[in-house]
Amino acid sequence: MKYCKILLAVAAVLWAAASCKSEYQALLEGYDEDAKYAAAFDYFNQGKFSKAAQLFESLSVTTSGTERDDTIQFYWGLSNYRFKDFYTAETNFKDFIEKFPRSPFAEEAGFLRIDCLYNSSLRYELDQSSSVQTITAIGEYLTNYPQTQHLDACRDILAELGERMDRKAYEGAKLYYKMEDYMAARVALKNVLKDDADNKFREEILYYTAKSSYKYAQLSVPEKQKERYLAFIDDYLNFVGEYDTSVYKREMDILYKRAQRALGRNVTADEEDTGQSDKDFEKARKLLRQEGGDAK
Repeated sequence: MKYCKILLAVAAVLWAAASCKSEYQALLEGYDEDAKYAAAFDYFNQGKFSKAAQLFESLSVTTSGTERDDTIQFYWGLSNYRFKDFYTAETNFKDFIEKFPRSPFAEEAGFLRIDCLYNSSLRYELDQSSSVQTITAIGEYLTNYPQTQHLDACRDILAELGERMDRKAYEGAKLYYKMEDYMAARVALKNVLKDDADNKFREEILYYTAKSSYKYAQLSVPEKQKERYLAFIDDYLNFVGEYDTSVYKREMDILYKRAQRALGRNVTADEEDTGQSDKDFEKARKLLRQEGGDAK
């Protein structure tokens, strides 16, 4: 008897679930636009965004060209956005902006599309095409809505994506240094600044450019060392000319004096340039290791 009661209870729960599902499916597959419209907003307000999105999508087919069209299209995208289906929502908002550029929802749709692109962008090590697309979309959006309430948010996204892309360029060039291909590292690092002189990691780029040229000269055959140490001195002067108070300045000064000696030039042999300089050099190298620099 107890077993029968359990079966009946389970059957009742399953029947209730099936009834609810059938009711939703009937509504979704039905032709009562008013009922479907009301239910779509009801589900949306309850936070049932997946179901709301399906109802709005269904309505979008039958209400095209009506006065409800832009509202349904916008909330279709918004439901997908709230459900965190950013790929589908971005498509929704992109289509919405193209179809309803004068809609009261157009400005918000434009920003939400940007946020979808931003949320779909990848960390700096990976492909940054979505970041480029986001930056382009922000430029277009701010041209159309220069006084938007989302101005600060757009600026924050631009700053973050700009830093992400700067880091990708910097780390990509620095990889040659880590591989100990110092000539390639120097060329790659210089090219980063050639393409973007305002790279956020400019100080580090100039530092590793100088380090690369020094190590390249140091490892060269004797007959090539002179010209390569001179190249390092140029890179050193570029670095200290911009970052005279840099945390890397002490190490650069030590390398500069060693390059001068290698070129046969007189260098004052004071405490800072002998034993003490070696201690400073090791302290600088330890600092670099802590900050993710060279581990040698």
